[in-house]
Amino acid sequence: MELWKRNLYILWIGLFLNHMSYTLSVPFFPLFLNQDLGIESGLEVWAGVSISISFLISGLCAPFWGSLADRYGSKLMLFRSGVGLALAHLANFFVYDPITFIMVRIFQGLMAGFSPASITFVGTNTPEKHVGYALGVISTSTAAGSIIGPLAGGVLSQWVGLRGCFIASAIITLISALIVLGVKEIHRRRSTERTSVIQDVKRAASNPKLLRIFGLIMLVSTSVLILEPLITIYVVHLGGSASRATLSSGIVFSAVGAATVIMGSRWGRIGGRIGYSRTLFIGLIGGGLGNLLQMFVHNLIGFGLLRFSYGLFFAAVFPALNALIIQHVDHNFRGRAVSLSQSANQFGIVVGPLLGGILGGWIGIPYVFLLTGIALLAAAWSVRGAMLFKPIVHEQHAASSDT
Repeated sequence: MELWKRNLYILWIGLFLNHMSYTLSVPFFPLFLNQDLGIESGLEVWAGVSISISFLISGLCAPFWGSLADRYGSKLMLFRSGVGLALAHLANFFVYDPITFIMVRIFQGLMAGFSPASITFVGTNTPEKHVGYALGVISTSTAAGSIIGPLAGGVLSQWVGLRGCFIASAIITLISALIVLGVKEIHRRRSTERTSVIQDVKRAASNPKLLRIFGLIMLVSTSVLILEPLITIYVVHLGGSASRATLSSGIVFSAVGAATVIMGSRWGRIGGRIGYSRTLFIGLIGGGLGNLLQMFVHNLIGFGLLRFSYGLFFAAVFPALNALIIQHVDHNFRGRAVSLSQSANQFGIVVGPLLGGILGGWIGIPYVFLLTGIALLAAAWSVRGAMLFKPIVHEQHAASSDT
């Protein structure tokens, strides 16, 4: 087996387990805050803060970890993050008040970085002509984790409670850290010259295409995470049993992940043929329309089916954005470029849950779907105007030269 394929398979398993352990418990934070920590007033806001704070810290730290990955390799960063996240999940088991819970979430943000390190590893250790396909495949690992995690968490919580889910998350995350030790990195000796985060930001800022991609990543991640603290609450509003809310919401959360597994690698191949900007445009259109339609569905089955349909199109977005980053930066800057993109992603994830928690309690959850749909359609329009037609010639020439 070719080395890049072997690495891809190992990373797929590791990232799948890592993301499964995350979604085993995080989607049910609103219930944990309510049932175990006694939060009743302002539950949406508390849920938003608990999710956002970890990603805020992670976003601030991402360029630092990316710089270390460029210097010492992504494999070391994968192991560091896996072990640290396992400790963070374990610490949640011992939390009995909301302030301590927030402190543990801050620690989890410091230890984050498993996913960007995986993407960097794939981008820098895969032959150019296979990068789009590989990034599409690796995106299905997190999607598969998003299927199994909420379902397993919903079932497991019925047996051992939400605290038991934290123990399971810690064990699975530690296993993911051990698995990725099996990858073999083509580690070219980097220059001993160290660049600061400010220098990396300046270098990225000199690339207008890269800045537009970062802006889109922040907008898209905001649109995804704006619903994170609301879905479980919304499932109960749609008629789901409060006592079985973890299982019902787990199924709904899994719908998007299932769709991404089905289409993730296919969108990667399609992007290699028609251009990643075009697949990005299609994904944003599908995501925007899917969000708009969700505000008109008022039963659990219809809502779940619509979430699945939305995921079939939205699966194109992140692989296309990651491929565009790899395409528009020099090889020796890819690790730092991906880390900066993860900072944009993390800041979007910070804004999303906070905004969702505030808006969900203020104007109602259905109107959050409306605003998200409009934002994604506006992003699609910006892609069409600024990135789609002019760069496509370059992308198609690049694809044909590879063949």
